[in-house]
Amino acid sequence: MRAAGRQRVEELLAAASDLMAERGYEATTMAEIALRAGAKIGSLYRFFPNKEAVADALVQRHIAILEEEYAALAQRAATLSPEALADVLIELLVTLHPRVKSLSALMEARTDRMEIRNRARGHALTGIAAALRVCAPGLDETLARDIAAVVLNTMKILRGMITKDAPTTPGAPDELRRMNRLYLSDRLAPFRDHGG
Repeated sequence: MRAAGRQRVEELLAAASDLMAERGYEATTMAEIALRAGAKIGSLYRFFPNKEAVADALVQRHIAILEEEYAALAQRAATLSPEALADVLIELLVTLHPRVKSLSALMEARTDRMEIRNRARGHALTGIAAALRVCAPGLDETLARDIAAVVLNTMKILRGMITKDAPTTPGAPDELRRMNRLYLSDRLAPFRDHGG
Protein backbone atom coordinates (compact mmCIF):
# COMPACT_ATOMS: atom_id res chain seq x y z
CA MET A 1 0.00 0.00 0.00
CA ARG A 2 2.78 2.46 0.86
CA ALA A 3 4.64 1.73 -2.38
CA ALA A 4 1.42 2.29 -4.32
CA GLY A 5 0.88 5.60 -2.50
CA ARG A 6 4.43 6.76 -3.23
CA GLN A 7 3.99 5.78 -6.88
CA ARG A 8 0.72 7.73 -7.10
CA VAL A 9 2.36 10.81 -5.51
CA GLU A 10 5.21 10.55 -8.05
CA GLU A 11 2.71 10.40 -10.92
CA LEU A 12 0.74 13.36 -9.57
CA LEU A 13 3.86 15.48 -9.07
CA ALA A 14 5.20 14.58 -12.52
CA ALA A 15 1.89 15.61 -14.07
CA ALA A 16 1.84 18.85 -12.06
CA SER A 17 5.42 19.64 -13.04
CA ASP A 18 4.69 19.07 -16.73
CA LEU A 19 1.54 21.20 -16.64
CA MET A 20 3.14 24.05 -14.71
CA ALA A 21 6.10 24.06 -17.10
CA GLU A 22 3.71 24.19 -20.08
CA ARG A 23 1.04 26.55 -18.77
CA GLY A 24 2.44 28.29 -15.70
CA TYR A 25 1.49 27.97 -12.06
CA GLU A 26 -1.60 30.17 -12.16
CA ALA A 27 -3.17 28.49 -15.20
CA THR A 28 -2.71 24.95 -13.91
CA THR A 29 -5.72 23.50 -12.09
CA MET A 30 -6.08 20.58 -9.73
CA ALA A 31 -8.51 18.92 -12.16
CA GLU A 32 -5.93 19.12 -14.97
CA ILE A 33 -3.24 17.63 -12.74
CA ALA A 34 -5.47 14.67 -11.88
CA LEU A 35 -6.46 14.20 -15.52
CA ARG A 36 -2.85 14.32 -16.76
CA ALA A 37 -1.82 11.79 -14.09
CA GLY A 38 -4.70 9.49 -14.99
CA ALA A 39 -6.03 9.81 -11.45
CA LYS A 40 -9.34 10.67 -9.93
CA ILE A 41 -9.55 14.14 -8.44
CA GLY A 42 -10.23 12.60 -5.03
CA SER A 43 -6.90 10.78 -5.21
CA LEU A 44 -5.12 14.08 -5.82
CA TYR A 45 -6.90 15.76 -2.90
CA ARG A 46 -6.07 12.77 -0.69
CA PHE A 47 -2.37 13.61 -1.01
CA PHE A 48 -2.54 17.37 -1.64
CA PRO A 49 -5.32 19.53 -0.17
CA ASN A 50 -4.74 22.36 -2.68
CA LYS A 51 -2.53 23.57 -5.52
CA GLU A 52 -0.22 25.37 -3.08
CA ALA A 53 0.53 22.03 -1.40
CA VAL A 54 1.40 20.55 -4.81
CA ALA A 55 3.66 23.53 -5.55
CA ASP A 56 5.26 23.23 -2.14
CA ALA A 57 6.05 19.55 -2.74
CA LEU A 58 7.52 20.40 -6.15
CA VAL A 59 9.64 23.20 -4.69
CA GLN A 60 10.95 20.86 -1.98
CA ARG A 61 11.84 18.28 -4.63
CA HIS A 62 13.49 20.89 -6.88
CA ILE A 63 15.43 22.36 -3.95
CA ALA A 64 16.80 18.93 -3.03
CA ILE A 65 17.97 18.40 -6.62
CA LEU A 66 19.47 21.90 -6.82
CA GLU A 67 21.27 21.58 -3.48
CA GLU A 68 22.90 18.34 -4.62
CA GLU A 69 23.94 19.83 -7.97
CA TYR A 70 25.17 23.12 -6.50
CA ALA A 71 27.19 21.28 -3.83
CA ALA A 72 28.91 19.30 -6.59
CA LEU A 73 29.44 22.53 -8.55
CA ALA A 74 30.96 24.28 -5.52
CA GLN A 75 33.49 21.45 -5.21
CA ARG A 76 34.51 21.89 -8.86
CA ALA A 77 34.43 25.70 -8.87
CA ALA A 78 37.86 26.09 -7.26
CA THR A 79 39.46 24.50 -10.33
CA LEU A 80 37.43 26.47 -12.89
CA SER A 81 38.19 29.77 -14.56
CA PRO A 82 35.32 32.30 -14.53
CA GLU A 83 34.71 31.52 -18.22
CA ALA A 84 34.57 27.77 -17.54
CA LEU A 85 32.27 28.38 -14.56
CA ALA A 86 29.95 30.38 -16.83
CA ASP A 87 29.82 27.43 -19.24
CA VAL A 88 29.23 24.94 -16.42
CA LEU A 89 26.36 27.04 -15.04
CA ILE A 90 24.71 27.16 -18.47
CA GLU A 91 25.26 23.44 -18.97
CA LEU A 92 23.76 22.83 -15.53
CA LEU A 93 20.63 24.66 -16.66
CA VAL A 94 20.34 22.46 -19.74
CA THR A 95 20.95 19.18 -17.92
CA LEU A 96 18.77 20.03 -14.91
CA HIS A 97 15.79 21.31 -16.89
CA PRO A 98 14.13 17.91 -17.42
CA ARG A 99 14.40 17.18 -13.69
CA VAL A 100 13.17 20.59 -12.49
CA LYS A 101 11.07 21.67 -15.45
CA SER A 102 8.43 23.46 -13.37
CA LEU A 103 10.98 25.44 -11.34
CA SER A 104 10.85 28.48 -13.63
CA ALA A 105 7.05 28.52 -13.50
CA LEU A 106 7.13 28.30 -9.72
CA MET A 107 9.76 31.05 -9.46
CA GLU A 108 7.61 33.29 -11.66
CA ALA A 109 4.34 32.47 -9.87
CA ARG A 110 2.24 35.42 -8.87
CA THR A 111 0.54 34.05 -5.83
CA ASP A 112 -0.43 35.25 -2.41
CA ARG A 113 1.83 32.51 -1.10
CA MET A 114 5.04 34.27 -2.13
CA GLU A 115 7.16 31.98 0.05
CA ILE A 116 6.92 29.33 -2.69
CA ARG A 117 8.54 31.64 -5.20
CA ASN A 118 10.96 33.16 -2.71
CA ARG A 119 12.20 29.78 -1.48
CA ALA A 120 12.85 28.54 -5.02
CA ARG A 121 14.68 31.74 -5.99
CA GLY A 122 16.58 31.86 -2.72
CA HIS A 123 18.02 28.38 -3.13
CA ALA A 124 19.04 29.01 -6.71
CA LEU A 125 20.75 32.28 -5.75
CA THR A 126 22.48 30.68 -2.76
CA GLY A 127 23.83 27.81 -4.85
CA ILE A 128 25.14 30.02 -7.63
CA ALA A 129 26.63 32.52 -5.16
CA ALA A 130 28.44 29.72 -3.32
CA ALA A 131 30.04 28.51 -6.56
CA LEU A 132 31.04 32.08 -7.44
CA ARG A 133 32.71 32.52 -4.05
CA VAL A 134 34.64 29.27 -4.41
CA CYS A 135 35.83 30.34 -7.87
CA ALA A 136 36.69 33.84 -6.60
CA PRO A 137 37.45 33.54 -2.85
CA GLY A 138 37.82 37.30 -2.32
CA LEU A 139 34.24 37.94 -3.44
CA ASP A 140 31.99 39.11 -0.60
CA GLU A 141 28.58 37.54 -0.03
CA THR A 142 26.51 40.58 -1.05
CA LEU A 143 28.27 41.03 -4.38
CA ALA A 144 28.20 37.26 -4.96
CA ARG A 145 24.40 37.27 -4.57
CA ASP A 146 24.08 40.28 -6.90
CA ILE A 147 26.16 38.53 -9.57
CA ALA A 148 24.23 35.30 -8.96
CA ALA A 149 20.97 37.16 -9.63
CA VAL A 150 22.33 38.40 -12.97
CA VAL A 151 23.52 34.89 -13.86
CA LEU A 152 20.17 33.37 -12.85
CA ASN A 153 18.30 35.85 -15.05
CA THR A 154 20.69 35.17 -17.94
CA MET A 155 20.02 31.45 -17.51
CA LYS A 156 16.28 32.16 -17.56
CA ILE A 157 16.61 34.12 -20.81
CA LEU A 158 18.71 31.36 -22.36
CA ARG A 159 16.10 28.77 -21.36
CA GLY A 160 13.49 30.93 -23.07
CA MET A 161 15.61 31.12 -26.22
CA ILE A 162 16.17 27.37 -26.26
CA THR A 163 12.46 26.62 -25.77
CA LYS A 164 11.53 29.42 -28.22
CA ASP A 165 9.53 31.25 -25.53
CA ALA A 166 11.73 34.34 -25.93
CA PRO A 167 12.62 36.26 -29.09
CA THR A 168 15.66 34.64 -30.63
CA THR A 169 17.67 33.90 -33.75
CA PRO A 170 19.75 30.78 -34.44
CA GLY A 171 22.97 32.37 -33.16
CA ALA A 172 21.53 34.30 -30.21
CA PRO A 173 21.94 31.52 -27.58
CA ASP A 174 25.66 31.30 -28.36
CA GLU A 175 25.95 35.08 -28.07
CA LEU A 176 24.23 34.97 -24.68
CA ARG A 177 26.66 32.26 -23.55
CA ARG A 178 29.56 34.46 -24.66
CA MET A 179 28.08 37.43 -22.81
CA ASN A 180 27.81 35.31 -19.67
CA ARG A 181 31.48 34.23 -19.99
CA LEU A 182 32.66 37.82 -20.45
CA TYR A 183 30.53 39.06 -17.56
CA LEU A 184 31.78 36.44 -15.09
CA SER A 185 35.37 36.89 -16.24
CA ASP A 186 35.13 40.64 -15.69
CA ARG A 187 33.35 40.42 -12.32
CA LEU A 188 35.29 37.51 -10.77
CA ALA A 189 38.85 38.16 -11.98
CA PRO A 190 39.64 40.87 -9.37
CA PHE A 191 38.70 38.48 -6.55
CA ARG A 192 40.48 35.32 -7.70
CA ASP A 193 43.82 36.01 -5.98
CA HIS A 194 42.35 36.96 -2.60
CA GLY A 195 41.44 34.80 0.38
CA GLY A 196 40.97 31.06 0.47
